[in-house]
Amino acid sequence: MSLSPREVFLRLVHGVADGNWNELPDLYGEVTDVRHPMATPESEPLTSRRVLREHFTVPPEARESLPKRRVVDVVVHGTADPEVIVAEFAYEFTSPDGSPAKVPCVFILRVRDGQIIESRDYIDPIRTYTARGDRELLIEALRKGAS
Repeated sequence: MSLSPREVFLRLVHGVADGNWNELPDLYGEVTDVRHPMATPESEPLTSRRVLREHFTVPPEARESLPKRRVVDVVVHGTADPEVIVAEFAYEFTSPDGSPAKVPCVFILRVRDGQIIESRDYIDPIRTYTARGDRELLIEALRKGAS
């Protein structure tokens, strides 16, 4: 039996938090429509498992510098469509200076036969950059977008 949308969502967000990058693409269908509407800078839709594999590729030398995070405040809402869920949660980071930071997120997922075929991932970009200690990258991205 295939995983439920809730189970797939939980594997996804905990896989990101735990850094299980190689396993994440297998949660998606061969053909997908994954978008990050709040991304700064703007990002292109991720339309295949192959593209998602590239998206989730983290060079070994960069893995150690990624801030530690965990998934908190999870609330999953069912919808009239059994394939679709709305999931609210936050990633709780340990910032580079050791202080905690929370990044609120809302994902809307369509899961068919245990695989994500469509997703809208709303992630607070300001808090994300701040939690990672990358505010200067955010400012640079905003400047590029304004020009």
